[in-house]
Amino acid sequence: MAVKVRIPTPLRKLTNGKDEVSADGKDVKEVIDDMERQYPGLKERICEGDGKLRRFVNIYVNDEDIRFKNNTDTQLKADDEVSIIPAIAGGTA
Repeated sequence: MAVKVRIPTPLRKLTNGKDEVSADGKDVKEVIDDMERQYPGLKERICEGDGKLRRFVNIYVNDEDIRFKNNTDTQLKADDEVSIIPAIAGGTA
């Protein structure tokens, strides 16, 4: 089952400039694995070696943070939209 995945600007060089891609999977983990097959190097940018999300990467399914759901085991439906959002830090006080 394919879902739409929104790609942030820093990762678009890996998706040939695409801001949206389609990926297959029943959960977020399978979608990440499918994106890695299509766009090699993407997974290492968003996941640690053990497959867990890097701490500065947030993934949302339909505007809900997967960290408050089942993390990468969050189940997906055909019309779901997955967004990869890099955390932003910095600024002045």
